[in-house]
Amino acid sequence: MNYPTSLKNLIESFKLLPGIGEKTAERLSLAVLALDEEKTQNFASSIVDVKTKIKKCQICHTLTEDDICHICKDLDRDDSILCIVEQAKDVILFENIGTFNGKYHVLDGLISPLDGVNPDDLNIANLIKRVQENMIKEIVIAVTPSIEGETTALYLSKLFENTDIVVSKIAHGVPLGTNMEYIDSLTLEMALENRKKVSD
Repeated sequence: MNYPTSLKNLIESFKLLPGIGEKTAERLSLAVLALDEEKTQNFASSIVDVKTKIKKCQICHTLTEDDICHICKDLDRDDSILCIVEQAKDVILFENIGTFNGKYHVLDGLISPLDGVNPDDLNIANLIKRVQENMIKEIVIAVTPSIEGETTALYLSKLFENTDIVVSKIAHGVPLGTNMEYIDSLTLEMALENRKKVSD
């Protein structure tokens, strides 16, 4: 259908988002058109606010509207444990679980020489500085279980191997309730490596 220019522009804008194709973009655009003026203004303001107000925490690099995020400011959290994650959205995943009481450090990616991503391209220098300036006792590496994730985890463990810092990694393996025939070889390999003793 030959939509008016403004509506076509909105459709094209929605298509910029991941996972949004032509049909979904059309539905979303028509849904926006059906909103009343106040909701439309709030919707538009929310998009502008995200671009103008959200920044990276100066300490851990997670998303915040302040220079320092609320997690880094929280005096009740354990400053001696750092959970190292790939992206800021991973912090939200762990926070939703609600069991980790330490602090976080966002790498902003993973080491991937094939893609031209080296340690210097990540937020690793800041991690080293945090470890040197604070009484860090444990670093928990919680990155994607992939070749890039394993490369990054190995690099980080080498960085701190001659220190008193405990470097641990979250366990990877077979998800609960998964049919074995649908599990990929890398997941099975990690499950074997991370196997636990169940008998004495």
